[in-house]
Amino acid sequence: MSTMPAVAVAMSGGVDSSVAAALLVEQGYTVIGIMLRLWSEPSAGRANRCCTPDSMAAARQVASILSIPFYVLDARKIFYDAVVTPFINDYAHNLTPNPCIGCNRTVRWGFLFNHALLAGAEFLATGHYARLGQSAGRTIQLLRGLDPAKDQSYVLHVLSQDQLRHAIFPLGEYTKQQVRQLARKFNLPVAQRRESQDLCFVGASGDYRGFLLRHAPHTLLPGKIVDPAGRLLGYHSGLPNYTIGQRKGLGLASPTPLYVLEKKSTENILVVGPRDQPGSCRLIASQVSWIADLPLEAAFNAQVKIRYKAPPLPCLVEPLSPSTMGISFANPVRDITPGQAAVVYNGNVCLGGGIISAELEK
Repeated sequence: MSTMPAVAVAMSGGVDSSVAAALLVEQGYTVIGIMLRLWSEPSAGRANRCCTPDSMAAARQVASILSIPFYVLDARKIFYDAVVTPFINDYAHNLTPNPCIGCNRTVRWGFLFNHALLAGAEFLATGHYARLGQSAGRTIQLLRGLDPAKDQSYVLHVLSQDQLRHAIFPLGEYTKQQVRQLARKFNLPVAQRRESQDLCFVGASGDYRGFLLRHAPHTLLPGKIVDPAGRLLGYHSGLPNYTIGQRKGLGLASPTPLYVLEKKSTENILVVGPRDQPGSCRLIASQVSWIADLPLEAAFNAQVKIRYKAPPLPCLVEPLSPSTMGISFANPVRDITPGQAAVVYNGNVCLGGGIISAELEK
C-alpha cells in the first residue's frame, strides 16, 4: 500500500490533466480522478467544452488505463453563480473579464478542493503549466511555468497560501511538446487531443457575442463610433461586442487600419483610431490579492502582464490600499483593458494581481 499522500486530479479528458495524473501515479501517489460537470446552455448542441460527453469518456478511459478511481462532480450551479453570472455582469458594466480566474479561485480551488478533501485527498493537482517554490521565510511561491509559451501562472494569481500549500502542478517543468511525448509514453489515447479553449460555456463556436445576445440583450445598445477627435465615423452594435485593440469587425471603411482605442460607457461611444495612438502610462487595479497573503505597504519595481498572452512589462507598483494598487509605466502602453487582470511578477515569481478598473495619464 502506498505511503504517499492522496492527490485528487482535476481531469478534463485533455492531454494536460491526463499526463498530470499519469505522472503522479508514476511517482507513487494515491491518485483520485475527479471531473467537474459544468453549466452549459440548455439549448441543444451547446455543451460546455470542458465536459462534453467525448471529454468525459476520454477522462474515464484514462482513469481506467491508470487504474485510478474516477468521479464526476456536479458543479453546474456554483459554476453558473461564480463564473457565468459575473461574466454577464462585467460585460454589462463595460468590462472585458477573464472567467478562468474566477473559476480557478471559486470552482476548482473552492468547490472541487473541498470535495477532494471529503474524498480523502490531501492535495489537488491540475494540468496548469505553473510551478511552486518557497521563499526564505517559508512562504509558498507561485512561479511561472518553464515553458513561457504555456505559462498559466497568470490565471492562478488569485490562489492563497493555504490553497497553494495543497496544490501540485505536475506539468510546470515541462513544455507542451514534452507533455504530448509523455502521453505517448504512458499509452494515453489523448496524446493528440486538441487544445481546450477559454470561454468553455459559450458554445462550440466560442462566440461570446452570441452568448450575450441570448442572455443579456439589454447590454447591447447601439451607439456612435468616433475618432479620437470626436468625429462621427459610424455606429456600433453595443459596446460589449468590442474589445480594446480590436481591428476586425468594426464595419468601417478606412484607408488605414483602425483599432478600438476606448469604450466610453457613460456615453455609449466607441473610440477608434490608428494603431500609433498613444496608450496609457498608468492604470488602477482593484480586488487585489497577493500570493504572500500580506498587503504591501511601499512602492516597488516589478513587471506586470495586462492580459494572459501579453509580455511582462517593467512597471512601478504602488499599493493604494489593501485591495487596490496603481501601476505606472515609463512609456505609454496600449490595449490596457478594464476587466482584465494586471498580474505582477518579480522575474519568474508571481506576486499577485488585481482587476484593471481605470486608466490614467493618457
